Amino acid sequence: MQGPEEPGSTTRLMTFTSSDAVRLFSLRLAQTSNNDKKSTTLLDQMASAFSIPEINLKSGTGKIPVLGFGTAADPPVDSETTKRAVLDAIEVGYRHFDTAALYNSEQPLGEAVAEAIGRGLAKSRDEFFITSKLWCSDAHPQHVLPALKTTLKNLGMSYVDLYLIHWPVSARPGKMEYPIKAEDFVAMDFESVWAAMEECQRIGLTKAIGVSNFTCKKLHRILATAKIQPAVNQVEVNACWQQKKLIEFCKEKGIVVVAYSSLGSVGTFYGTNRVTGSEVLKQIAKAKGRTVAQVALRWAYEQGIGIVIKSFNKERMKENMDIFEWSLSNEEVDRISEIPQGRVCLGIDYTSVYGPYRTIEELWDGEI
Repeated sequence: MQGPEEPGSTTRLMTFTSSDAVRLFSLRLAQTSNNDKKSTTLLDQMASAFSIPEINLKSGTGKIPVLGFGTAADPPVDSETTKRAVLDAIEVGYRHFDTAALYNSEQPLGEAVAEAIGRGLAKSRDEFFITSKLWCSDAHPQHVLPALKTTLKNLGMSYVDLYLIHWPVSARPGKMEYPIKAEDFVAMDFESVWAAMEECQRIGLTKAIGVSNFTCKKLHRILATAKIQPAVNQVEVNACWQQKKLIEFCKEKGIVVVAYSSLGSVGTFYGTNRVTGSEVLKQIAKAKGRTVAQVALRWAYEQGIGIVIKSFNKERMKENMDIFEWSLSNEEVDRISEIPQGRVCLGIDYTSVYGPYRTIEELWDGEI
């Protein structure tokens, strides 16, 4: 049994599509009592997990599921809400989860994973791909390893699958806060911080390392001295900010791009409805009998990149997964490529007259 055609050369599909997996597990259901609803539900949940493709990581070990579940919440939610959402996502079939020291979601994520394993929704920790991120106040060579150890303690895990530098700027040590005070910004020692990240991978506390919100220019600087190159660059990518230059650069260097704000981060303080309100996407969605979100996510998938998407609504979680067994036509792709472009996440909170980036043009090296 073979899944749909690969959208990019770095993407490797799991052996089964979701429908194939359902048929496979139905054979096992035949051995189960018709009244055993718990077993039936569990097998259905296991089958759904087969539908998400993976991308091989060139640097580090393992494969990253194309579709990840984000745990950042704006406005913030309590830990129990996050835990319930993660459990719902696991039941639906998500196995890639994205967190960060700043999000206050590491502990409930870890608790949800442990509970899911205990309930038989997954066999072991190894079924999951967990990403976390180094915050700016810990982006100093001597603080990187302790910060990761704190993350692992919060998660209740012995390793993460991917550890990212959250932003290309450091802040005065000792305070985990956002927004960062203007006077607390300092220039990052890219080379030394990256060397500390490499050490985290060497000793096995993370299987891979990477960056987030890095431009081509900043990646060049890391690559110039790196002994282990970044496996991932997590950045904003959506139909209204397509990042073609950055994606092409990363592909040339063997760096996997993972997109955030693929739907425009509607509901957050910086979000926009430009993506979900796009007339082009609406027209395509109507013609295909899909949601606008599905069209936007399918477009991102066809760029050969990973995607982190967040919804705490279980039905939308399912809808967001239903993007792999259909495709966009060349004409539809061309129409999307003509959508006016503009960043959603400007990053203005990372600029300061006291810091290394006084303007967003400097932060993004003119890539705005």
